[in-house]
Amino acid sequence: MTDARVDFPVLEHEVLTWSPSNPDLFSRREVERQSGDYRAAVTPAMAEWSMDVPAPLLADVEDATRELARMDGYASGALGMGVSGPMPSILLRSESASSSQIEQLTTSALQLAMAAIDESTKANAAAVLGNVLAMQAAIGGRAPVSTETLLEMHRLLFSESRSMTEEAGRFRRQQVWIGPGTGGPRLADFVPPRHQRIPEAISDLMTFIGREDLPVLIQAAVAHAQFETIHPFTDGNGRTGRALIHAILKDKGLVTDSVVPLSAGLLSDVETYFAALDAFRSGDAGPIIARFAGAARFAGLAGRKLMDDLAATMGGLEAKLEGVRSDSSAWRLLRLLISQPVVNLRFVTEALSTNDMTALRALETLRQRDILRESTGRRRNRIWRQPDVLGVLDSFAEVIRRSSN
Repeated sequence: MTDARVDFPVLEHEVLTWSPSNPDLFSRREVERQSGDYRAAVTPAMAEWSMDVPAPLLADVEDATRELARMDGYASGALGMGVSGPMPSILLRSESASSSQIEQLTTSALQLAMAAIDESTKANAAAVLGNVLAMQAAIGGRAPVSTETLLEMHRLLFSESRSMTEEAGRFRRQQVWIGPGTGGPRLADFVPPRHQRIPEAISDLMTFIGREDLPVLIQAAVAHAQFETIHPFTDGNGRTGRALIHAILKDKGLVTDSVVPLSAGLLSDVETYFAALDAFRSGDAGPIIARFAGAARFAGLAGRKLMDDLAATMGGLEAKLEGVRSDSSAWRLLRLLISQPVVNLRFVTEALSTNDMTALRALETLRQRDILRESTGRRRNRIWRQPDVLGVLDSFAEVIRRSSN
């Protein structure tokens, strides 16, 4: 990764005054420490930023951009075309899991698949499922990226969370901070802008995203860094900001048929990613651009490997179903197992648009062929899983985890 500098307007600050709103919740010492002046960020305008990227870094970005385009074309021929096909769907789920893992939200492929059919009680699985919905909104919209896009992604991110009912899909109405200090922001590592500045800052960001004169990967990197600096929500800024990356890549046409695991690339070196965000706030966009280029190359290689492994797995499963009529419900169900490797009767009847009896016959056929395994042992409310697909997904997650150590 190059350390070439790319000048960006330096983050400014304003002095504000803080006192804990509920002082009885804190010790007298903490109240005293958290009462007084503090510095909150004032994000610089970026809509007309004039980019001056050194040639080596620009060449790095161009190489990474070609890698993303190569993976996008690769996905078109692997099991299904378009963002509604089975391969892009499972890539989207893997990318959502990686983005959540950056925020210390981890779950297994099994639990995430169970959450998708309302069969998991794990809080992390529900949170990651919300990230899946936010990512779907990011890549599924036809209109240009807008403030409404952001709010909808955030609303969907917390659609499974009762604690965020009042805040989901709304810009924050209070001061937040990152780092130490439970009673206030005076000791924090970073204090984002006061909430009154958010609408103007987001409007400026959207104008920047709407420009057509910038390399897309650079545009996505800088827009993401600015979004994280604005920190417009009370929670979920990291996951929403990484969903924004995909919205930009899709809107600009860099990625059309796939979901590139860019968060997996960022997760491979989280410390450098966070350090790059800090450098951006100090007036140097070079590190975040370089980090995105590195993440894009990692995403291309890891994504193609994941697709190859899933395609090989599907080939083995198809061989097990040899001799079964090609137009049967069993074959239709088999194709669904790439994007949803855990199923129940309700899911199968709805996905195949069929009745319970036909769905049960399809499930039994796949069970007899050792494609599905029933995992409850019950007569009613049964759940079936496809262990090979789940194994591939967990192996992919493990590779990402190892690369981040």
